[in-house]
Amino acid sequence: MAIFTIADLHLSLGVNKPMDIFGGWSDYVLRLEESFKANIKNDDTVVIPGDISWGINLSEAKPDFAFLNSLPGEKILIKGNHDYWWETKTKLEKFFLQNNFDTLKILFNNHYRYGEFGICGTRGWINEKKGEHADKKVLMREAARLETSIKSAISSGLKPVVFLHYPPIYYNERNYEILEVLHRYDIKKCFYGHIHGTAQNYAIDGVVDGIDFRLISADYLKFVPIDITGEL
Repeated sequence: MAIFTIADLHLSLGVNKPMDIFGGWSDYVLRLEESFKANIKNDDTVVIPGDISWGINLSEAKPDFAFLNSLPGEKILIKGNHDYWWETKTKLEKFFLQNNFDTLKILFNNHYRYGEFGICGTRGWINEKKGEHADKKVLMREAARLETSIKSAISSGLKPVVFLHYPPIYYNERNYEILEVLHRYDIKKCFYGHIHGTAQNYAIDGVVDGIDFRLISADYLKFVPIDITGEL
């Protein structure tokens, strides 16, 4: 029972928005399928922190969910900035149940147990110069959701491990509200996605202020989920 992670699958099996037009993304769906089947067993867990499907609603995203559900392992899904199909946790779980997507789970204001660890997370947010007031409101909401997730794991006697879509640190920019939550609860591991292409040259992939940040965007990982079992 190993635990893997990979973000930013950007599946588009139900809509015409292929990622193959971008450098490094050729045959990415086939590569994902092959890597899952080669590395992941049915009793393993895969955490997928955001940008899962390009579908703008559940109907458009359904073929992507069917594809994910057909792959080995239990998949824990977190919202990304492009996951427009996202609904309430209750609605998503009902939709998965109705369609027999029995390997898919939603991480939203909650946690999932993996041994002595609690899998926690949220979308997160990014500090932007435009719309400062609106961004601040969203950022504080995401920080609160992260704290809720972490506290739910702690209350179950588990050690929290955090997965985010947005990076809390990127180049010389810091998301202090999210970082404050991570430090308050002494989080040591934080996995994140969102960063693609040449922007990955400026991504943080290592220890900063006592937290080990790991970039897990699909193109950065060459579409192979990484086994983090021994890193927790």
